[in-house]
Amino acid sequence: MSKVGLSAMVLSAGLGHRMRPLTIATPKPLIKVAGKPIIDYGFDALRAAGIETVVVNVHYLADQVETWAQRQKPPPRILISDERHELLDTGGGVAKALPMLGDEPFFVLNSDSFWRESGEPALTRMRAAWDDATMDCLLLVCPLERCIGFDGHGDFTIVQGGALIRRRAGDDHPVVYIGCYLVHPRIFAATGGGAFSMNILWNKAIAAKRLYGLVHEGLWLHVGTPEAIPLAEAALRQSRS
Repeated sequence: MSKVGLSAMVLSAGLGHRMRPLTIATPKPLIKVAGKPIIDYGFDALRAAGIETVVVNVHYLADQVETWAQRQKPPPRILISDERHELLDTGGGVAKALPMLGDEPFFVLNSDSFWRESGEPALTRMRAAWDDATMDCLLLVCPLERCIGFDGHGDFTIVQGGALIRRRAGDDHPVVYIGCYLVHPRIFAATGGGAFSMNILWNKAIAAKRLYGLVHEGLWLHVGTPEAIPLAEAALRQSRS
């Protein structure tokens, strides 16, 4: 059995400013959509994919996220990466957790967005698409027309062979990064410690032609503001009907 993607990290340390006032007393991952904490949707996908170990980082209202984690029944095994004293951003948080994630490629998920499947599950498709010889990181991406609650213009453009470049003005078919990627730990080798954005490493991977994208076949539900919650709930109802 391939060891690709048997561990994962769920990023849960953000401050949730855009989700206020809901996040004044509740961390964003525990805000409910259709009666269920947002983080649970990502964990459903991880369990279905047979993930064995998940690292969850904590900072804002950390005790609540830790209590949620303690109530989960394995599998997967949940480990906590404590960032109470220093918020390490999207890249630094993963780098800090590397000793708990192993030496093989692992998944990283945002805890504040999720997707609906259409056909083969996204994580299964990502494992099958992984090519260690050409990739350092494989992002799950989605066309704008299948992104619910997202008002941006797209993040990347897919070029020949599935490689990604940054979206440029005039790109006809940009795609959105939808909060999930598969990454080899070697990409973090020269980062050192402290806080940094994952975008720094993605830009280096683009320059080396080692950042790739896989197009999601279903919907992406971006829950970034209170106003996005009813949009996500409506999409869930429609997908279940």
